Amino acid sequence: MPMDYHNPVLLNDTVEGLNIKEDGVYVDVTFGGGGHSRKILESLGPKGRLIAFDQDKDALLNTIDDPRFLLINENFRHVKRFLRFHGIKSVDGVLADFGVSSHQFDEADRGFSIRFDAQLDMRMNQQDVLSAYSLVNTYEEEELKRVFWQYGELRTSPALAKTIVAARAEKAIETTFELKAVLNKYLPQGRENKILAQIYQAIRIEVNQEIEVLKAFLLQMPELLNNGGRLSVISYHSLEDRLVKRFIRNGLFEGEPEKDVFGNFDVPLKKVGGLIVPDAKEIKLNNRARSAKLRIAEKLNSD
Repeated sequence: MPMDYHNPVLLNDTVEGLNIKEDGVYVDVTFGGGGHSRKILESLGPKGRLIAFDQDKDALLNTIDDPRFLLINENFRHVKRFLRFHGIKSVDGVLADFGVSSHQFDEADRGFSIRFDAQLDMRMNQQDVLSAYSLVNTYEEEELKRVFWQYGELRTSPALAKTIVAARAEKAIETTFELKAVLNKYLPQGRENKILAQIYQAIRIEVNQEIEVLKAFLLQMPELLNNGGRLSVISYHSLEDRLVKRFIRNGLFEGEPEKDVFGNFDVPLKKVGGLIVPDAKEIKLNNRARSAKLRIAEKLNSD
């Protein structure tokens, strides 16, 4: 495994949260550099099995030579369907790390990072049609405003959208630095990188449909997990974490569940422990871990 591909965040806590059984079946839906997967395999016996997903073809270079391991080059939003294709109807644990990998940030031509001038891209799966370039240059002003507000939580969303539409009428915005130049007046000195990161985050989430993928993934967990099966999820921004927290708490993304006459309601999962975040030592070793939040849940007995 290329050591610079991705430094796995909260490695021990995330894998320990799965409460691994030696002969169990587990899924790592965000394989990346394979750090979490390798840790899971260390705890599995000869009859155990691990299936991993990653839609980024670059991740295939990190595949693990182990008869207990299978890597599927697909988006995990359809995890249940692909597992059934391989004869697996239920599993004992699922791990998800929703962060963009260090490799994707560090590969300049992928267009994920504010540090490099590159073609606007930001696609996790480079076969997808929608890219950052097409979003920036074709979305209507109202759509752009929605993206910046909904996924970047930027109060300047209307102005950002209007400025982009005006600029692209003169010339297509092709690179990350061109976009930065167009929006420069909304990047206050001292907070430039923070605001720019929020803008890039919003575009990336829309391009990769990350919120829709997360929702689709979580909705499959109650049926996919065996009774007592565990879910370990690492999120990196409040949009993701709120959805994970709410789904674990009441099985919904918004609103409140229907209660019986005693005020009780049924939920498919129960949280295990509290919120886990990296300690100062891990953040010092891996600055990208600073915003990570780990939540663990268990499938309740449905019998």
